[in-house]
Amino acid sequence: MAALALSAATAVQAQAPEWKKIRIGVEGAYPPFSEVGPDGKLKGFEIDYALALCAEIKAECTLVQQEFDGLIPALQARKIDAIIASVSITDERKKTIAFSAPYYSTPARLAAKADAKLDISPAGLKGKKVGVQRATIHEKFAADTFKGAEIVRYATQDQVFLDLKSGRLDATVADMVATDLGFLKTPAGKGFAFIGPSYTDPKYFGAGVGVGLRKADEKTLAKKFNDAIGALKSNGTFKKLNDKYFEYDIAPK
Repeated sequence: MAALALSAATAVQAQAPEWKKIRIGVEGAYPPFSEVGPDGKLKGFEIDYALALCAEIKAECTLVQQEFDGLIPALQARKIDAIIASVSITDERKKTIAFSAPYYSTPARLAAKADAKLDISPAGLKGKKVGVQRATIHEKFAADTFKGAEIVRYATQDQVFLDLKSGRLDATVADMVATDLGFLKTPAGKGFAFIGPSYTDPKYFGAGVGVGLRKADEKTLAKKFNDAIGALKSNGTFKKLNDKYFEYDIAPK
């Protein structure tokens, strides 16, 4: 009986992945977190952070670029093993996938033409076009909060900014950092500004951003990422990358 139990335990260990190779889904269209540079190579805070996590885990990682709304389906279809693409840890998403501990946290804000004088109440935005990235926490928040507005959905936040600049949108709801550094502080964002307050309601925005994982890998790969997230915080790597890309601290509070 003992021999049978030992054999079964050995079989389970043999089946458990060692995670020497990890395929990480990234977006590549969400500066300054993730984008494709002029040389065609991926760059940004989350690209550097993903590679630092892999170095800490001592795994060979492959970055797989994917549109944001296709990342969770790709994870479930086992085309990738993890997601590092500004995926917020929400109760809704936790029904489908597992998460690591959070590695950054930032609020959402509205942005529009600086001289638009928009009333950002639900009544004030009635009939206005508000652009959001599809399948994001910002889409859900905008649809629930500004019920009278026309919510216009896009595959990437870059596409939202293009239509905002061209006048096809009245406003956008998006991550504050992505909007500030990816649009407002670029030449394209001249004449645009944040309007209204920061939004942090956990109902929509969750508990920060984490690595997305399959539930089946929660006890193995999630532990490796959690240990690595803690190590990068302790050894100063997170702060070094934070200071390289941002003027403010995006560490989870």
